[in-house]
Amino acid sequence: MNGLICAQFLHTVMLPAWLHTWSLSLQLHLQQWEETAAQQGKLSAQCPALQHNVRLHESPGNQILQGTNFSMTPVQHSNTEEEDHSLPLGEPGAQQCHVQRYPAQKVPFCCSARYNLAGMALFGFFMVYALRVNLSVALVDMINSTSSALENTSAKICPVHNNITPAVQHNSTGKKYNFEPDMQGWILASFFYGYILTQIPGGYLAGKIGGKRLLGIGIFCTSALTLLTPLAADLGAGYLIAVRVIEGFGEGVAYPAMHAMWSQWAPPLERSRLVSLTFAGAELGTVVSLPLSGLICYYIDWSYVFYIFGAIGVLWFIMWLFIVSDAPHLHKSISDSEKQYILSALQNQLSQQKTVPVCAIIKSMPLWAIVVAHFSHNWTFHTLLTLLPTYMKDILRFNAKENGFLSALPYFGCWVCMNITGLLADYMREKRNYSTVVVRKIFNTLGMIGPAVFLVAAGYIGCDYKLAVAFLTLSTTIGGFSVSGYNINHLDIAPSYAGLLLGITNTFATIPGMVGPVIAKRITHENTVEQWQVVFYIAAAINVFGAIFFLIFASGTVQHWAVTQKKEDEE
Repeated sequence: MNGLICAQFLHTVMLPAWLHTWSLSLQLHLQQWEETAAQQGKLSAQCPALQHNVRLHESPGNQILQGTNFSMTPVQHSNTEEEDHSLPLGEPGAQQCHVQRYPAQKVPFCCSARYNLAGMALFGFFMVYALRVNLSVALVDMINSTSSALENTSAKICPVHNNITPAVQHNSTGKKYNFEPDMQGWILASFFYGYILTQIPGGYLAGKIGGKRLLGIGIFCTSALTLLTPLAADLGAGYLIAVRVIEGFGEGVAYPAMHAMWSQWAPPLERSRLVSLTFAGAELGTVVSLPLSGLICYYIDWSYVFYIFGAIGVLWFIMWLFIVSDAPHLHKSISDSEKQYILSALQNQLSQQKTVPVCAIIKSMPLWAIVVAHFSHNWTFHTLLTLLPTYMKDILRFNAKENGFLSALPYFGCWVCMNITGLLADYMREKRNYSTVVVRKIFNTLGMIGPAVFLVAAGYIGCDYKLAVAFLTLSTTIGGFSVSGYNINHLDIAPSYAGLLLGITNTFATIPGMVGPVIAKRITHENTVEQWQVVFYIAAAINVFGAIFFLIFASGTVQHWAVTQKKEDEE
C-alpha cells in the first residue's frame, strides 16, 4: 500500500491543479497493479513461460496496465496486433495465459545491422527497377519514327512544345529499328513472361536456402544480360524479346527473397518503415533511371543506357555478398542486444512446421485479399511504368530529354510518399494503438482510390500537358500509400511464409505487366487522346475494385495455419 499512500500525498499536498487528472490515473494504475500482482503469482505457477519481460493477457474485461517490463492486457479475439499462443488454465471459462516475449528496451536503429540491410536492399531494388524500366525510355529512341504513322496522328491533336532554351543537338548516331507498334508492345511485355515463372519457386527457394543468395544471383544475372541488350536488338526483335524474358527470370525472385529476409529481420512494430524503405528503392531506381536514360539517349547513344546500368548492377552484387546475412544469428558483426531484440520480438510469430500448409494457404481469404489488391495496383503501375514515356512522346509531344525527366516525376513523388507513410503507419500502430488491420486498410484504400481519381482526371484534360503531368504525378505519388497496405500484409498474416505468399500474390500481379502493355497498344492503335482515356479509365476501375475487395476481406493477425504445428498438411 506504500505506493497508494505516496500517490495520495502527492495529489493532496504537492501537486498543482494541472496534474490532478494525471495523479488520479496513477492511483488507478497502482491499485490495478497491486490487484493483479497476486494473480500474476498464481498464473506464473501455471504458466512457466511468464517472466518479467512477458506480456500477460487475462480474460476479457480487465483494463490495460502498462508496466516498465511487462503489460497485462485483455485477450482480443479479433483484430489483435499479434496472435499469441494460448495456454488454457483450469476449467472452461477460466483465465487464459497468453505469452509473448518483448524486450525491455528497443535497440536504436542508427548503425544497426537491420538498417544496414535495409540500405543495401534499397540499392538492390534501385537496380531491380533501373534494369527493368530503362528499355521503356531507350525504346523510344531505338525506333525509326519514319516507319510509324502514329506520330502524324498525334501531331494533329497535340502541338509540339516551343522550347524556351536552346537544347544541345540530339545525338542521332544510335541504330534505329523498324519495330511495329504491336511488336513494341510485345517487347515491353516480354520481361513479365519470365518474371511470372519464378515468383512462387523464388518464394519457396528463399525459405529453403535464404534470400541473400537468391536475390543477389537474380540481380547479377539480370545485370549481365542487360549488358547484352544492344547486341540482342541488333540481331532482331526475337532475340531482344528472349533476353528480356530471361531477365524477368532473374528479377522474379527479388521480392519473394526480400520478404523471406524481412521475416527473419523485421520486428513487428518496425515492419512498415523497414519494408517501405527497402521497396522505396524501386521508386528511386525509376526516378533516376528514367531521366538518366533520357539524357544518355539524348547526348550519347541509347546503347550506353544498358552498358552503364548493367555494370552498376554487377558492382552492387559484389557488395551484397560481403555485407548482409540471411538472419540475425548468421550476421558476423551484429550486437548481442540487437540480435536478442529481433529474436525476442519474432519468436512467437515464426512457424516450426517443416511442411508448407498448402491447403490452408489456398483457402485463406486474407491472402486472396492481398492477391486482388496486388493485381489491381499493378495494373495501373505497370501500365504507366511501361507506357508513360510513349504517352509523353506521342500524345504530350515531349522530346527524349524532357520525356525522361517528366516520366520520372511521378515516381519521385511515390518514393517520398512511401518513406513518409512507412513511418506514419508504424507510428499509428506503436503510439496511437491502431490495430494492424485498421492501418493496413486505411493506407491501402488511400493508395488505390486516390490514384484512380487522378487517372480519370488525367483522361479528361486532353492536350493540357501541365495538368496531365500534374495529375499523373499525383496518381502515382498517392499510390505510395499502398506499400503500407497490401504490400506488407504478407508479413502480418504469415511471417514464416512471407516469401512464398509474396511469390503467390506477385504471380497474379505480374499478369498486368504481361497483358497490360499489349492491350494498351491495341486500344491506342491510332494514338488519339480518346483512346488513351480508355486506357486510364480501365486502370482506374480495376484499382477501385481491388481497394473494395481488400477493405472487406483483409486481416492483420497471424493466421492459425502460419504458427500451428502439424504433422502433415491436409490431403
